[in-house]
Amino acid sequence: MKITSVDIYQLGRPRDGKTKPFNPLVVVLNTDDGVKGFGEVGLAYGAGSSGGFGMLKDLAYFVLGADPRNVEAIWEKLFRKTFWGMGGGPVVYGAVSGIDTACWDIKAKTLGVPVYELLGGKSRDKVRTYASQIQFDWGPEHKYFTEPEQYAEAALKAVQEGYDCVKVDPVGMTAQGVWGGASLEGILTPAQLRMFYNRTRAIREAVGPDIDIIIEIHSYLGVSSAIQFANAIEDLNCMFYEEPIHPLNVDSMARVARSVRIPLAAGERIYTRWGYRLFFEKQALSVIQPDLGLVGGFTEGKKISDMANVYDVTVQCHVAGGPIATAVALQLEAVIPNFLIHELHAVALQEEVIAMCKYNYVPQQGYFAIPELPGIGQELSDRALKEGVHVRIE
Repeated sequence: MKITSVDIYQLGRPRDGKTKPFNPLVVVLNTDDGVKGFGEVGLAYGAGSSGGFGMLKDLAYFVLGADPRNVEAIWEKLFRKTFWGMGGGPVVYGAVSGIDTACWDIKAKTLGVPVYELLGGKSRDKVRTYASQIQFDWGPEHKYFTEPEQYAEAALKAVQEGYDCVKVDPVGMTAQGVWGGASLEGILTPAQLRMFYNRTRAIREAVGPDIDIIIEIHSYLGVSSAIQFANAIEDLNCMFYEEPIHPLNVDSMARVARSVRIPLAAGERIYTRWGYRLFFEKQALSVIQPDLGLVGGFTEGKKISDMANVYDVTVQCHVAGGPIATAVALQLEAVIPNFLIHELHAVALQEEVIAMCKYNYVPQQGYFAIPELPGIGQELSDRALKEGVHVRIE
């Protein structure tokens, strides 16, 4: 079996500088026996999707003619023989991840089994799931909430659907409704601290003591303000504290971890085993959140998860892309013994995102069943193939 061509698709709305970009990036590996493999690059949001598109074009030439079933050899080639592979970063490793995932998809399809069978088999039949980013509401429409009661109402929507865990960023929105509009790296003012605390407290009071609340910070805080806020919300019994500070500053993350009682989490902006190593050795994180569309695909994600288990660190895959990203995360999370919880981002509720792929996997009472189709269990829809920005390398 050989890879004969590589199709690259950039989905979603065109990037016009006016609307908030969301552009899932999908790579399709075509083979000489007709089996296709699908993978997603985790650069759908922020600035990077177009860079990932270009990197996939470059890396395609390294895999043309290769047997996609030799996933380890292909990963090593992309890592060591592309020069920038060993230097890393989201654009490089995002493209590597997409190709790696597509190779695993092909390998599993040729054997007629889900990917999880090749990763070690299932440890569970379903995975607990949380409703992510409720500061934008919980539903198909993206909103910008400022008032504590709005946060509480969004959390209740998720709980009424059966979720027993929600995630919120209580600090990212200014009082005027501007996302990321304030500088929060120093010491928080009493007014800021009160606003952020009241948003979190409103959720706790609305959902009661038995619903987990994850605090997401998006690295908006600095060391001092992160410690300040974590200590302020200690009475609200939150599950973990995600990306409180710069995601690559290991010593500062370890300092925060030693200074607060809430467990720390990070990982969507940490890449490969080399990126995670110091976080484990310095015991800076209790939960890691590798994005399989950025960290190095299944090949690297499984190794990182096994490394984490040595340090009693649990795993919650970061999922903030299209439906392929969801399917991929479920395959790994079905297997690893140190799985914690699965992320369902609010963007996954939008109709245009659901329409990108053939299958719409939906949690039931807060739990995802593991897809049982061969491969990753997901493919692009005819609509996405027709409407996406597309290039073929052959």
